[in-house]
Amino acid sequence: MSRPGTVLVLGAGQAGFQVAASLREDGFDGRVVLVGEEPGLPYQRPPLSKAYLTGKADAVAVRLRPEKFFTEHRLELRAGERAVRIDRVGRRVALASGESLPYDHLVLALGARNRALPVPGAELDGVVQLRTLTDAEGLRQRLERAGEAVVVGAGFIGLEFAAVAAARGVAVTVIESTDRPMARSLSPAMSAFFRDAHERQDARFAFGATVVRVLGDGRATGVETADGRRFPADLVLVGIGVVPNAELAAEAGLAVADGIVVDEHLATGDPAISAIGDCARHPCRFAGSDAPVRIESVQNAVDQARCVAARLAGRSTAPYAAVPWFWSDQGALKLQIAGLATPHNRAVPRGDPAAGAFSVFCFRGGRLAGVESANRPLDHVFARKLLANGADLTPEQAADPGFDLKALAAAAPRAA
Repeated sequence: MSRPGTVLVLGAGQAGFQVAASLREDGFDGRVVLVGEEPGLPYQRPPLSKAYLTGKADAVAVRLRPEKFFTEHRLELRAGERAVRIDRVGRRVALASGESLPYDHLVLALGARNRALPVPGAELDGVVQLRTLTDAEGLRQRLERAGEAVVVGAGFIGLEFAAVAAARGVAVTVIESTDRPMARSLSPAMSAFFRDAHERQDARFAFGATVVRVLGDGRATGVETADGRRFPADLVLVGIGVVPNAELAAEAGLAVADGIVVDEHLATGDPAISAIGDCARHPCRFAGSDAPVRIESVQNAVDQARCVAARLAGRSTAPYAAVPWFWSDQGALKLQIAGLATPHNRAVPRGDPAAGAFSVFCFRGGRLAGVESANRPLDHVFARKLLANGADLTPEQAADPGFDLKALAAAAPRAA
């Protein structure tokens, strides 16, 4: 394909910033415009629920790059601007401000937004979510005054916040509709390990519970669940998943199905438009079926951005094939996941949970599908290599503490 003259990127989060930066790294000399709805410079989201809440990082520390980076690399940042319409025929994007921007290639890095809690009282003061820097700043201030907190949803964000709050002496109750924490992402063994760790820090769990109402008059004082229980709280954090920002693409006539549908090169049905990051649904050889997946992680955002940038710069036509990986810091525990372990039909532990460090190797159809590691960073490193290379690891080898994972990862032929 010929190189486009102007690349317009909608979304200035991790994926949007990375594709703009990678275009320059790959030698692209055309115009690059980056449009983001939030004011200010692009920033990292993962520290918001960890270092930012604890005060170990501030707004400057979480910036992806300083202002001079954008000037030096000729990246036009339009912060505080919202795209409202894509004109695919004229290859222009209309902004809410009234301006219209042209493009030769459009990259949709629109991200996702937090799912709202659809119950009475969700609008009360003290009911908060955590997605943006503004959210994090407000939550940090509220945390200083909080005595009791309820977390709705036992996912990564909810449990990261719970760990921070409990460490500050806040009484924390986590309400989860399933029967265990992080059930969508983890094996039962790893879920149980993290449940025990949080309970040792005095966090309480209510599983199989659904919030039906936030209590209070003007300000939240607690929540009520479907079984009639009431949990007091002066701070309610909602963490029940996200919704991909795909409406703009759908209105433009692009295929959308819980995300913007793309092919193995991250291209939409319009050859002049690509989509990456949390908003994109793509084919993935690490998934448990042939259906495309939508992955919410920094790794996925960065690697997809680099893939698209290389294609637009004329440096590579390789399809996207990176191993998915994730992490979550919860108190003294670092959870790392390599691959997509769900679904799996066999889970093999390695290490000693009682010592505070172990891994679970998950197999699907006799082949390694994913590895979950708690405070076992080397297992995570080897797992990523094993998955990338298509190594033929058996459950028996994974369970054997003397088996050399490093040697197998190095010797395995790279998968096609």
